[in-house]
Amino acid sequence: ISGTDVAKRNAMGALGALAEGNSDNQIAITRAGAIPPLVDLLISGTDVAKRNAMGALGALAEGNSDNQIAITRAGAIPPLVDLLISGTDVA
Repeated sequence: ISGTDVAKRNAMGALGALAEGNSDNQIAITRAGAIPPLVDLLISGTDVAKRNAMGALGALAEGNSDNQIAITRAGAIPPLVDLLISGTDVA
């Protein structure tokens, strides 16, 4: 995933805010392909990126069963469980 850490953090924050409570935006963000890179950041991002990716994925998943399935199929469950168990300095 290219871009600076600051740019990624800002993009994830924007995506999370746009998705929160807005089903049309949840669908648009998912169709734009945001889920796989967010899952990648759960696995290999900085601690801050992992925290922000969790927030964005949570906002995309909330109340949207199609997105919940897409997030699961993208492989988010194992890294989320890893973060639950091990945590990070900021997440």
